[in-house]
Amino acid sequence: MKHSPRPTAGQRGLSLIELIMFIVVVGAALAGVLKIFLQAGSTSADPQSQRQALAVAESLMEEVQLMPFTFCDPDDAQLETATSSAIGPTGCASLAESIGPESGETRYATPQFDNVNDYHGFAMNSGILDISGSAVPGLTNYAASVTVANAALGTITQASGDALLITVTVTGPGGTQVVLSGYRTRHSPNAAL
Repeated sequence: MKHSPRPTAGQRGLSLIELIMFIVVVGAALAGVLKIFLQAGSTSADPQSQRQALAVAESLMEEVQLMPFTFCDPDDAQLETATSSAIGPTGCASLAESIGPESGETRYATPQFDNVNDYHGFAMNSGILDISGSAVPGLTNYAASVTVANAALGTITQASGDALLITVTVTGPGGTQVVLSGYRTRHSPNAAL
């Protein structure tokens, strides 16, 4: 009977016991990692709610930022010639713009909001409504609010009133909340559109 030579150290393989121990250790580590992923997924906000809240916030922010930001209310006779928001010969005739809507203006009916700062304090607390006041299907569990405030921006001082900080907050199901902030400057103080 011939005896086979002993394998050298470089040719040695795994024993059955070593292989079983390797499988047990890797399985335990994998179970721990999977448990963390499952726990993180179950406690995170619903991604669909988050995306929907972001879409509502972006839409409302765009609506506000596209409004005119003039010295005078767009209904003022001196809108196109005013050089300040003061009432008088070089300013507005009688309707200077200020933070908040003018009496009777709303987002939905005539007279509608006609300036960026009219949106200050605007809120939709019982679902999201379109510009005509109709409920948007599927968004009844969401709420939105807008604040507008004078802000400093670059070389523009807060006291000048030539820059506004717009903050849109949207809340949705499951505690979802999105807050967007943006600026609007008075780059065309005499243009109503």
